[in-house]
Amino acid sequence: MSQFDTPNIQVLSTEVSQLRQELQLRDQLVQQLSQELFRLVKGNTNFMPQQPELERDLTQLQALREQLQAVEQQVTFYQEQIATRDSEIYQLRQSVQELTDRTRMLEQVVQELPQIYRRKFEERMTPVREKVAILQRENRQLQVELQSVSYRLALKTRNASHSGIDLPNFPRPASEQSNISTPQNA
Repeated sequence: MSQFDTPNIQVLSTEVSQLRQELQLRDQLVQQLSQELFRLVKGNTNFMPQQPELERDLTQLQALREQLQAVEQQVTFYQEQIATRDSEIYQLRQSVQELTDRTRMLEQVVQELPQIYRRKFEERMTPVREKVAILQRENRQLQVELQSVSYRLALKTRNASHSGIDLPNFPRPASEQSNISTPQNA
């Protein structure tokens, strides 16, 4: 419903009220005239309205009936318009209520999102942290082994530079072993 419909309906409603008042006033006048006419005719048997006056009164009465019918049609039309507008207002209020409820729900979800994301992130990070811890332990072990190998290599290199070439040890017969002793390298 637009802003222009509401003032229009109010103006029409005011107009309908005024027309109803006029109609009631005319009905009262017609009723009074009918009663007065009945009283005059009943009290005076010689009284006979003149033909032109009777025709004029009938014409006026017919005109009043036509106006009454037109006003009734207008009232019916405006009542239908009001009922249609009331129905639209009801539907719009329902839509507003549904949208308000949905907005509240979405606001609640938005407020809970950071907590949900933190929890999900923590759930995903737990295996990653465990894997990092395992990799760090393996790294420390590998560093220890590397240092051990480097140390042994350094010792070997140092021994090799002092004693020259490493010669292979061949098994000797038992008689020669007692006479010659061979130096052994580590």
